[in-house]
Amino acid sequence: MAMVDLAANSSGRPIALAEVAERQEISLSYLEQLFAKIRRGGLVKSVRGPGGGYLLARDASALRVSDIILAVDETIRATRCTPGSPAGCTSDRSRCLTHDLWEELSNQIYLYLSSVSLADVCAGRVLGTSGDLFRRARTAKMAAHEGVNRATTAR
Repeated sequence: MAMVDLAANSSGRPIALAEVAERQEISLSYLEQLFAKIRRGGLVKSVRGPGGGYLLARDASALRVSDIILAVDETIRATRCTPGSPAGCTSDRSRCLTHDLWEELSNQIYLYLSSVSLADVCAGRVLGTSGDLFRRARTAKMAAHEGVNRATTAR
C-alpha cells in the first residue's frame, strides 16, 4: 500500500513517509523500517532536507509487486519448507503429502506478482478474468447449494 501511495501521489516530488503513514494508517516507525529495506533494494531514492522524502527509483511501470515483497525480505511461500531443499517440513524431515501442491501455489503467486506493476495497481488493472471466473463459479455453486436445500426442505 505504501509503495502504491508513493507512486500515486509523488508527481515527481519527494513524499514524506509521515504523509504516507497518515493516508494509509500505517505506523510511521514501521514504514521507516520497510523503506530502509526498499531503499537498499534500489526501488526508491531518498531525498534529505526540507521538502525531502522518497521517490520511486524507476517508473512505476518498471516496478513489480514481487520486487517490493522481496526487497522487504518477505517470502512468497505457502509451505514451511526451505525452497529447493529435499528436506520437508514434518518432524522426521520428510515432505508432507501436499507439499508439491503448496510449492506450486507459491510459484504461481510469485509469477502473478511478477506480472503486476505498481502502475497496474494504481490504474486499477489488477483484476483480470480470474475475478469474473471466480464470481461465476461462486454464484453457480451457491445456486446449486440453494437448489439442494429447497429439494431437502420440500420433502
